[in-house]
Amino acid sequence: MSSRTAFDRILASLHNAVLDDTHWPACSALIDQACRTKGNMLTFARGRSQDEVEIYLARLYFRGERNQALEREYFDHYYRRDERIPRLIRLPDSDVVHVPSLYTENELKTSATYNEHLPTSQFQNGVHARMDGPNGTRINWCSSDPVDGDSWSFDQIATIRALLPHFRQYVIVRQALGDARALGASLTGLLETSGLGIVHLDGRGRIATANDCARGILRKGEALFDRDGFLQARFSADNAGLQATLARALPGWGAQGESGSLAIHRANHLPGLTVHINPVGDGEIDFRPWRVAALVLVIDQEPKGIDPDFVAAVLGLTPAESRVAVLLAEGRTVRDIATATGRSEKTVRWHVQQIFEKRGISRQTDLVRQVLSLDGAPDSRP
Repeated sequence: MSSRTAFDRILASLHNAVLDDTHWPACSALIDQACRTKGNMLTFARGRSQDEVEIYLARLYFRGERNQALEREYFDHYYRRDERIPRLIRLPDSDVVHVPSLYTENELKTSATYNEHLPTSQFQNGVHARMDGPNGTRINWCSSDPVDGDSWSFDQIATIRALLPHFRQYVIVRQALGDARALGASLTGLLETSGLGIVHLDGRGRIATANDCARGILRKGEALFDRDGFLQARFSADNAGLQATLARALPGWGAQGESGSLAIHRANHLPGLTVHINPVGDGEIDFRPWRVAALVLVIDQEPKGIDPDFVAAVLGLTPAESRVAVLLAEGRTVRDIATATGRSEKTVRWHVQQIFEKRGISRQTDLVRQVLSLDGAPDSRP
């Protein structure tokens, strides 16, 4: 099998896994085969330090078989004392580095993680990459030890580098579907999704169908619109990017498409749209005269935040505390909140501590859950 064919098979499998998580094991096995590695691990997390990190996803696979026992062992017994984590967090986006390079010379001799866990999990000679995710998140990819010796070839590293943007795209689109509570929905089921625009395109790029949210966006025409059955963007620069992304997703018969994302602007400096375009494989039987060849997700960035006054009333907070709570729930850092509110970081932290005492909690994640639980409640928006 040629390297191009192997790469295309991985992309096709990734596109299927976006819509159906049961495809991930097969995709992971294809990645091991193409990269000539023993296994791989994908994690998705938020946090600027090892102590405050929140891990949303962690998958450790060896040739398509998940090993949850090793996942639990690492996060239960080694993660908090793993010396490489602060360095991994600070890695430049998409840099690929050798695992041993994330430890000092002394740590290579003394680190419990490096000398106990990584040999067992076959990652002691692996490579790492960190990618920026949406809204301050990060995506980590780790390929395990190579199958054919201790050294990494140029071709192996080149393949991993080429795959990184596609791993990022997979996580971003999965998160968008998760935010819309649409994970696991079929292509047809996605059309019932509210709060997220869904457009089905056929192999020529024509709009086959769309859900109510997408039709409303296209009807307004402030950023995207329907021109003779094809998606168009209002501004010429945006439209050039949109058409190029669509062309890559729908390259024609026999060629493997590539997913992509882009921002589409709205007039009068109003918040715009985020558009994700994902090719669709042949996995879903479709008896209609056209087959869905690409899925387009349209996310309206127009603010629809929870009303701070409502949060204050329900949670018993002061106006200043409720604004801090809402901004934390939106994914802002203490530094971001200090800048947005004109207060010092020390003052913001004091507000957070006051909220903790009032709510009887001790973790920021608990506060965020309480605030987000009010999203969509009656009278929760202005």
